[in-house]
Amino acid sequence: MDPALRSVTLLRSQGPAMALLAVVLAPLLAVAVLAGQSLGDPAAWAALWRAPQTPSALALTLWTGLASTALAWWISAWLLAQAFVRQGLLHMTRALPAMLATPHAALAIGLVFLVAPSGWLLRAVSPWLTGFEFPPPWPTTQDPWGLGLIVALVLKEVPFLLWTAASQLQREDVRRRWLAEHSLAQTLGYGPSRAWWRVVWPQLAPRLWWPLMAVLAYGLTVVDMAMVIGPASPPTLAVLAWQWLQDADLAVNAQGAAAGGLLALLVLVGGLGWWGLSRLGLRLPDGRRGSLPCTSNGPSGSRPGTPWAWRALVLTYAAILLALAVGSVAGVWPFPRLLPEAWTLQAWRSVWASAGTVTDTLLLAATSSLLSLLWCVAWLELAPRHWDNTLRPLLYLPLVLPGVLWVVGLYGLVLRLHWEGQWTGLLLAHTTLVLPYVLLALSPAYLGFDPRYRGLAASLGHGRWHFLWRVKWPLLRRALAASAAVGFAVSVAQYLPTLYVGAGRWNTVTTEAVTLAAGAQRSLTGAYAWLQFVLPVLGFALAAWVGRPRRFTVSHP
Repeated sequence: MDPALRSVTLLRSQGPAMALLAVVLAPLLAVAVLAGQSLGDPAAWAALWRAPQTPSALALTLWTGLASTALAWWISAWLLAQAFVRQGLLHMTRALPAMLATPHAALAIGLVFLVAPSGWLLRAVSPWLTGFEFPPPWPTTQDPWGLGLIVALVLKEVPFLLWTAASQLQREDVRRRWLAEHSLAQTLGYGPSRAWWRVVWPQLAPRLWWPLMAVLAYGLTVVDMAMVIGPASPPTLAVLAWQWLQDADLAVNAQGAAAGGLLALLVLVGGLGWWGLSRLGLRLPDGRRGSLPCTSNGPSGSRPGTPWAWRALVLTYAAILLALAVGSVAGVWPFPRLLPEAWTLQAWRSVWASAGTVTDTLLLAATSSLLSLLWCVAWLELAPRHWDNTLRPLLYLPLVLPGVLWVVGLYGLVLRLHWEGQWTGLLLAHTTLVLPYVLLALSPAYLGFDPRYRGLAASLGHGRWHFLWRVKWPLLRRALAASAAVGFAVSVAQYLPTLYVGAGRWNTVTTEAVTLAAGAQRSLTGAYAWLQFVLPVLGFALAAWVGRPRRFTVSHP
């Protein structure tokens, strides 16, 4: 073929994918480069190491981030094993949308309402059991050991890992193959539980690498949850970096950027260390495969159902949401009364008076999730598979880079575009963070779509667009709607980009909730935190309605 003709053919076939890549990769790389440029000040690094809080903050960050990630990983794996063996995976996934819809900050605030010295748990047993007439001076929240933060992170990340694993297990091609292999292992003498750890888990665990890295990165770099329930003196390194970044002194500001660079290094080292441990754990001394120990053989006829730990997790979420709801309408509430003496809607009237905050939140979340979904569908449809596999690490940059460092790069980009404090800049900030989650959520279903449908449609004389509009996208509408709902929830939960890129001119329910959590306005804090939960739940409910199965009625003459 003539070289010029070959170039034209290649451009026609891969040109749209190249354009899509440029649209997203340009801002991502620009943000990463600008964030990296902020790390080039040797004086800032020297000041970071001289700061008296740095060693303690670094130790707390490593402890809370690594412990929460390990616990979330092991608990998720155990729950998956139990649900798979008991055939309860479908029942578990029904409750996941409500858990995923609960923003990190709202969950942390609700957990504080439960476990604080004046919280519901202690009120329930006082004074008849404890003898307390006044709240005891116990560090149950913002404890110096970071235990409250670890609990909050585990509660939030276990549903995310379960949901990403379920999206793999629900792929028709994968599910049928793994079920057959699991059954075959049982015919060889393995019990259902041991067959899971020997056969299914070693194949599933590598597919959860990027979700796990997102959990690890968030655990090491979280700011909003750490401000609500984490240690305060000293705080974690991410909170310390955020405090320095907000300082008016440029030298202190550069020190905060250096702390963000140190967090990025921690994420990189932690990810490499986890990968190395998983490689070493693929072949254990006794010949078992998998990164977790095998449990004892279960009975060959395990009863369908869900494990008790899952029911406990659901009840914990329910208690947290109930605490938020009651707190939002509580008036006078002396300790140790279990319920308030007076009820008031004053907090909700204040929320209603600031309806612009809710409108901005909804508009940002809907627009960023829609743009991300459109791009992801176009990318998965047009990009060659080897492009997608090669470029995934770059597309997932916002997942693994520390939030405090990412917003530094974002702020530098919007400054150069003259979008500081503008809605366009805020939309750019939210979309760059939403898109990786939408891509992560949509990929398993989209890439697992049976290609034989395409051949069948072509054999009937239908072109590509007819196949997409009438066959593929209708069959994938549940996955498409769920991915958009995930993006909507991620946007609602954004705290750092809204505060930093918005330059204080734009408020969302998350920024209001986190700011109020530092004060003593329980009812107003509960109202905004509850609203933080309600908005994503509405998004998931809409996604469930859009993705519901079709029902055909046949009329007889």
